[in-house]
Amino acid sequence: MKDKGSWCGETHIQKAAYFLQELLGVPMGFEFILYKHGPYSFDLSDEVTAMRADSLLEYKTRVPYGPNLFPTKEGQEFLLRYPKTLSNYADRINFVAEKIGILGVADLERLATALYVTFDENVEGKSREDTIIELKPHITIDESCEALKKIDAIKREAMEKGLSSSS
Repeated sequence: MKDKGSWCGETHIQKAAYFLQELLGVPMGFEFILYKHGPYSFDLSDEVTAMRADSLLEYKTRVPYGPNLFPTKEGQEFLLRYPKTLSNYADRINFVAEKIGILGVADLERLATALYVTFDENVEGKSREDTIIELKPHITIDESCEALKKIDAIKREAMEKGLSSSS
């Protein structure tokens, strides 16, 4: 994600994992709930903490913005032990990095919430736009519509590239 211009903070990691798992079917096994800034997994947060404890990830602070997550030397070596898994999902990882890597936190929240609403089976009877605004009152109708257009385009592109079978 860093190579695509991402901040690589925890919000970016959370949203990238959400897109990989929910949109592209990468089997990570995290449970996501709608939280302060969109879909969030407490389990993923715990995994990031565990990877930091195991010296696989580290925070580096960029003043005045805050911490970024980076793999340590040990983390990079760890990844090299799993070339088949990495190659199986490289196209999906690159796709997500391209689509959301450069986005700021507010854009990530809108886009991930739009994806959440798109896949939420409890939305029946309401438009996706209205559901987003109900869940996130600070998001305007125009922002909601724009996020949904982007999500629909991303879904369509993922299907065209054979990265997703979701409808």
